[in-house]
Amino acid sequence: MAKKNYQYEKRQKELAKKKKKEEKRLKKLNRTLGTDEENSEIISEDVENAENEAEITDDDI
Repeated sequence: MAKKNYQYEKRQKELAKKKKKEEKRLKKLNRTLGTDEENSEIISEDVENAENEAEITDDDI
């Protein structure tokens, strides 16, 4: 029987928490700045792209 990969599961949980926290931060920032929905979508896409790049570099290490 295969062993569970606890490090992978932990990393996935950490990434999910980080993503949720960043989304909350952006939502709060947009609320305080009074920006419209379009700008928040652009910002969230930029964050997702940055996270994807970070994942690629983390995997290469």
